[in-house]
Parts: sequence; C-alpha cells; structure tokens
Amino acid sequence: MTPCLINTPVLTTERLTLRAPQSSDFSAIAPFITSDRARFVGGGADKDIGHAWRILAIFAGHWQLRGFGIFVAEDRRDGRPIGSFGPWFPGDWPEHELGWTIWHAADEGQGYAQEAALAVRRHAYADLGWSTAVSYIDPRNDRSRLLAQRLGCTLDASAPRPDRDPTLEVWRHPAPSEVLAA
Repeated sequence: MTPCLINTPVLTTERLTLRAPQSSDFSAIAPFITSDRARFVGGGADKDIGHAWRILAIFAGHWQLRGFGIFVAEDRRDGRPIGSFGPWFPGDWPEHELGWTIWHAADEGQGYAQEAALAVRRHAYADLGWSTAVSYIDPRNDRSRLLAQRLGCTLDASAPRPDRDPTLEVWRHPAPSEVLAA
C-alpha cells in the first residue's frame, strides 16, 4: 500500500502538474533541504536528512489540519518533482501566505516558479476564497523578491510578520478581483 492524501485538488499548467506531497518526493526534496539553497526556507547545509523528512511531513500534515497546503510541482513531460508551491498558513502566521521553492538549481530560471505561483494564487482566491495573500521573503533572497515583483506583488511595510522572524519582508499579492479578471 502506498499512503497518499485523498480528496486533494490537482492543478495543471502548460508544463506542470501540482499535486499533494507524497512519500516518494523525499528523494527529490532531501538534497534541497540539506543544501545551502534552502537557507531561506528552513533548510540549509547544517540540516540533516531527518530534518528534510520532517519538512515533507509538515507539508503533508498541513493538508490534514487546514484542508489545503503546499503542492509539489511535477514536470508533466517526465513526472519529475521540481519544487513546492502553494497556500500556507501555519498556526502562528499572521496572514495566509503563498510560498514557493525550486528544488534543483538546473530548474531555476526556466519560468517554472512563476507558472506554478500563478496557478496556486488563482486556486487560493477562486477555490479557497482567500481575500488577500502575502509572501514572506527574507530580504537577502533576491530570486524570491524578483519573482514576487514579476507576480505583481508590492512590498507592504506595515503588514504584520511572523513573530519567529520579524526581519522578513511582506510582499502583498494583487487582490482577487485583479487576479481572477485576468
């Protein structure tokens, strides 16, 4: 038996399938989480394989607790997992967040992050009924800051930040009326 989350949506874009996380994603996410590329999202070269497993378990558990969560994006051509994207709202977050990561350096700069982020934002507004969304970004994370700008987000200096990291920037996504009209 292969355990899986049931009754979770599957989103598709031109090049990606976005689905709930599954245990087979571990071999793809673990090298990312235990690398310095994950330093802005709770990982890093100082993290071990057990930490990577717990991150994947947190993604799956969020679906159970909230009824929505981070999707794993697969390349539609070969089924290879390339990153995580989606709605996120841990118990201590002040607002609903849309997050993103690309797990392999070779997949950066291919437009996957923007393609997936646009799909999960539309899902958050149209299907989950969110009235607003933010992305919490470390000010040193230039790639995420640039993606937020490409997505039409604006820096919201007055928005509350998670208590555990008050240095994060809050990037406010365009309103649902703007996103859903496109």
